[in-house]
Amino acid sequence: MPQREENRGPLNQISLREFEHTQKYPEEKIIRLGIGDTTEPIPDIITSAMAEYARGLSTVSGYRGYGAEQGNKELRQAIAHRFYRDVGVKGDEIFVSDGAQCDISRLQAYVDTSVIIGQAGKFHDETGKYGGIVYMNCRPENNFFPDLSKMPRTDVIFFCSPNNPTGNAATRLQLKQLVEFAKANGSMIVYDSAYAAYITDGCPKSIFEIPGAKEVAIEVSSFSKFAGFTGIRLGWTAVPKELKYSNGFPVIMDFNRLACTCFNGASSIAQAGGLACLSLQGYMALNSVVGYYMKNAKIIREAFESLGLKVYGGKNAPYIWVHFPGSSSWDVFAEILERAHILTVPGIGFGPGGEEFIRVSAFGHTECILEASRRLKSL
Repeated sequence: MPQREENRGPLNQISLREFEHTQKYPEEKIIRLGIGDTTEPIPDIITSAMAEYARGLSTVSGYRGYGAEQGNKELRQAIAHRFYRDVGVKGDEIFVSDGAQCDISRLQAYVDTSVIIGQAGKFHDETGKYGGIVYMNCRPENNFFPDLSKMPRTDVIFFCSPNNPTGNAATRLQLKQLVEFAKANGSMIVYDSAYAAYITDGCPKSIFEIPGAKEVAIEVSSFSKFAGFTGIRLGWTAVPKELKYSNGFPVIMDFNRLACTCFNGASSIAQAGGLACLSLQGYMALNSVVGYYMKNAKIIREAFESLGLKVYGGKNAPYIWVHFPGSSSWDVFAEILERAHILTVPGIGFGPGGEEFIRVSAFGHTECILEASRRLKSL
């Protein structure tokens, strides 16, 4: 079962090891290519829209209180038009939120949430897995897509494409198989497309490009990684009216109730920024930033390849997934930190299937990426 972002435990361990490293090497500059946080400034056309909205709140005519829990109607329509106009998802099927991770948690499909509320079953130390969760094995030998013929039925299938941490984007054929599997088993897909803006090779950017997907899938996405809104917090979930329970009741009605009960609406200032992101000028500016990160990814990928390593990702996502056969991912993390003063993320932090791998982020200033490349090539 692929995860959106690192477990908190490994992140805490990384922070501790970083601190210890700085104490040992106070003169060395650490290059942080670990956590996937954006680094480049948000285009002015977007921040200006947020600033203007914020200034308006100090006037009688511009002040606004509570907004709709489902999100600003204009923004919902803009999201539907920008990302779903060719697949028929409408504005009233879009629910604006404070981020994709928050939406997934509210759906209680995220691994950490299931663990917290006791639905994950017993944890097995020998495997690093919870008994109540089915883990989809996505590794190089199966092209980072699970063998569905060996998968048991589950109520919910949680799938991320482009995948974090592997950087792999599912093909049209693979997603067609996933939709057919969900239909055959009466399962619902929670599809995380937070990195869809980074896809460049024609792979689907939305699950709804697959015929029949609207009958089995919810799609969760975010402004965080393509618009630099990691600290601003804005995302959305698309819930098609065609998606229904076995008794014929529309899922969208339950999701609407969930939004109204557990959520009070995304920040109106953030939503003003979201609208600016989806304007013609704003979207063009953001595409340039995405291109900047993907150039970084190419530099990092080539650096690891020059060492004779097998490297994945970095083509449809801002993450590079590097294989060190037979090695502990924590040991590799430690060696790269010790010898090159570069922070990465050990693959085991994403689950047991990540052992022998590290994930490297392309989010960073290009001058830092170039320096990291130089250090890696000198290992």
